[in-house]
Amino acid sequence: MTKSNASAATGPIRNVVFDMGGVLMYFSGIEFARKFTQDEKDAQALDAALFSNPSWALLDSGTIDTDTMERIAAVRLPERLRPNLHECIHGWYRHRRNIPGTNDLVARLHDAGYGCYLLSNAGTNFMAFKDDIPAFAHMDGWVVSAFVRLMKPDPRIYRLLTDEYGLDPAECLFVDDNADNVRGAEVAGMQGHLFTTPEALEEDLKARGLSF
Repeated sequence: MTKSNASAATGPIRNVVFDMGGVLMYFSGIEFARKFTQDEKDAQALDAALFSNPSWALLDSGTIDTDTMERIAAVRLPERLRPNLHECIHGWYRHRRNIPGTNDLVARLHDAGYGCYLLSNAGTNFMAFKDDIPAFAHMDGWVVSAFVRLMKPDPRIYRLLTDEYGLDPAECLFVDDNADNVRGAEVAGMQGHLFTTPEALEEDLKARGLSF
């Protein structure tokens, strides 16, 4: 276990809680934008107006809907890119790529009897692509920010998940590629792993005594 993965809580792990973007699937706004534009400068403009826009967090929080996000992004773009924006905001998720190693780990953990859960900051369009994430079929439960109007790293969203599914936070390992989100889980009483690669995660899981 690396120093960066050390947690305040200790003890046996019976459940592993996974972030989505950056852990189970790649999330790159510029990569998505390139799918809907032919010019690199246009792709950068589309990314800046949409995925890198501070208002994107409002979409994930459930504060605004997709149509409102589109209107917010549109004012930052020339008229000629408005059709690209419309296609992108309604179809970016069709171009997402899964991270095979982590999805495989979820399946192996679940088959070995460990609880597997998803906790993600994401919008309501999650429902349109959740079943395309291989690991989702092995999840015992999930919480997505837009549906509960809470976002990581607010400790309340982690507690909402553990309360909903009757889990002891100290028996949960939370996996996220964002250090603030990991810290939020630790404040909520979970153990934490700062995700870098599936291989490093597997090594840490085995170092914590998990057998799968």
